Amino acid sequence: MGLEAELKFHIPHRGLKQVEHGQLPGTKRGCPAEADLLSTYFDTPRHKLKKHGLSLRVRQDKETYIQTVKSETDGQFGRGEWETLLESGTPDLTKLNGSPLEALSSKKLKQKLKPIFKTSVHRVTLPIERKGSEIELAIDRGKIMVGHRSEPIDEVEIELKRGKPQDLFQTADALARRTEAELYLRSKAERGYDLADGQVNPVSFAAPIKLDKRMDASDAFRIVARSAIRHFVGNADAVRDHNPEGIHEMRVGLRRLRAAISLFSKLLPKSSTENVKRELKWLTGELAAARELDVFLNQTIRPAARDVIPRRGIAAVKQEFTRRRAEAFEQASSAIDSRRFRTLLLDVLEWVEMAHHGSSGHTPIRKFAAKLLVRRIRKIQKDGKQLEDLSARARHRLRIRIKKVRYAARFFESLFNSRGQRKRLAQLEKHSKRLQDALGAVNDYLAHREMALDAALNAPPHNRRARAFASGVLVGREDQAARPLLRAARKRVSRLRAL
Repeated sequence: MGLEAELKFHIPHRGLKQVEHGQLPGTKRGCPAEADLLSTYFDTPRHKLKKHGLSLRVRQDKETYIQTVKSETDGQFGRGEWETLLESGTPDLTKLNGSPLEALSSKKLKQKLKPIFKTSVHRVTLPIERKGSEIELAIDRGKIMVGHRSEPIDEVEIELKRGKPQDLFQTADALARRTEAELYLRSKAERGYDLADGQVNPVSFAAPIKLDKRMDASDAFRIVARSAIRHFVGNADAVRDHNPEGIHEMRVGLRRLRAAISLFSKLLPKSSTENVKRELKWLTGELAAARELDVFLNQTIRPAARDVIPRRGIAAVKQEFTRRRAEAFEQASSAIDSRRFRTLLLDVLEWVEMAHHGSSGHTPIRKFAAKLLVRRIRKIQKDGKQLEDLSARARHRLRIRIKKVRYAARFFESLFNSRGQRKRLAQLEKHSKRLQDALGAVNDYLAHREMALDAALNAPPHNRRARAFASGVLVGREDQAARPLLRAARKRVSRLRAL
């Protein structure tokens, strides 16, 4: 078994030729090798292997057949990999070489295995050298196939064979500067399963995080940060498709990473961390309007459109905010297509992997997590006692602190295994979520009020009166709904004391 120290990029087709025939600055290149690879991925009809985080592939290269098992590896960008030679293109479950698939192997599994999808790739492999480090650059052109459906493959992978990880990132930076290379964390297997399920650019959600209670807190931070990076990067194509859920999940991934930086702040280098925080805040801001306008349109305006009189006014408001939402979606998509976004991805990943994290000595993550949760919960209890008297800005700061505690509970869940600990964590998750949702709704109401008033004040003369009336109704409804939410939130704060 080996962990691949590799980075994968999506590059527009024209850029692949530049990479193949050009020289990356600061590198020496060797002689290229070419191969045509036909790979078949096997699983059961219900995708049992995928559900266990495994993939089974048989690859044909000329007359050679290679069976490969890959596994998801917690907190890593590479994956566990086990290979063995076969005599044909049919999987052989007797040759699993101690892989995780061995535990699932059975006569019944063998009978149920069938081809799920195929990939056909023309691969050009270039050995390159940077400052004594040996790096392999692979250019893949081809397609993923499921029956008559297919998707193109235009990828470059760079893998560190021997040497320093920083040389891998410097090569990645040179690649990005020469082309429009964008860090791409979805494997061919993930794309193949999505195509088999009929999904195009699906929304990516947060994956569970597994930590070992004996590991150092700085190592735990890397695992948490990697998970958050996978989460938000995985939604780039969904944002390009103007998918509202994709925009929401990218924002959640960014918030998870920003929360992790805040929670582990004492272990992080200040100067480089500030640069990362600034860029993450920029991207979060580029997505904010699209999410806020989508929520306002779907949860407030459209329900009101069914019963607000006069209908002409609410129709005008709906039309106005539909236009604004479309512009905000385009703003989000443009941000994802920008060079600044592509640079952000590499810089953040390099910072997580390469920056010096941690203080002197060893800080066990379980001890770190327990102290952090207690300290943060006590601060919420103190600030939440006068919740209904807080200003809007103070309530917003409190909501952010609650959100960070909720994320922390999820980050650290695997560290606490006893029944009582699990129960308290579940209660913390429940109360903090309801508290966060209540304060979030109040915050949304305030934002919606500003948007509704803006729509009324800036309406054209011919429908200003009707739009102003409709906007007033919307504001009144949301003010009325906000009051009981604050009372409920106050009760949730008091229930945190038992935790």
